[in-house]
Amino acid sequence: MKTTKLQQKYNDFIAFFAQNMPKAETELLYQSPYELLVAVVLSAQCTDKRVNMTTPAFFERFPSPEVLAQASEEEIFPYIKSISYPHNKSKNLFGMAQVLVHDYNGIVPDNMDDLQKLPGVGRKTANVMMAVAFDKPAMPVDTHVFRVANRIGLTQNSKNVLETEKILVAHLPQNLLSKAHHWMILHGRYVCMARKPKCESCGATAFCDFFQKQKKSL
Repeated sequence: MKTTKLQQKYNDFIAFFAQNMPKAETELLYQSPYELLVAVVLSAQCTDKRVNMTTPAFFERFPSPEVLAQASEEEIFPYIKSISYPHNKSKNLFGMAQVLVHDYNGIVPDNMDDLQKLPGVGRKTANVMMAVAFDKPAMPVDTHVFRVANRIGLTQNSKNVLETEKILVAHLPQNLLSKAHHWMILHGRYVCMARKPKCESCGATAFCDFFQKQKKSL
């Protein structure tokens, strides 16, 4: 069967990152699904570095969903006040702990439907939990993944994150979904930045639509 142009692009993408970024994983620090869930909720519109500076004291005070559920929004706030949107996240974390304790015996669920029933948990966060905490095939799409996939041409100018997720899931091997998610996050964070991508030092330019268009315009 003849390989299509898009299939070849995915092949090139996988080959390049498998060789150049063999180890790709979250930069959030955690030791349990509960800790990862808290960290991912806190990371919305905030850097992983800032979250990692905040969570040690948080987990010392609230080491489990049960302890967090017995607190209050007012008690949570001082521990996350340096994070973006601390009032809203305090409310979500308290609500999340309440639901975990009352509906799931304090155990973080491992499926999309139940995860999204937790306050503060949307589709992206649920996908992160499935991929990272439970090693299930899932493709979380954040701003980095959305940008990198579109620039390279993996998603052919998709209009939203859900469309991007569906296209990537359809074209990437299931066993590579989580790793590919981290490839694009890390590439977007350190090389293919939004405002000033480092195309001159990027090794993926040979199969990147964005770079090819830039080169033609010169």
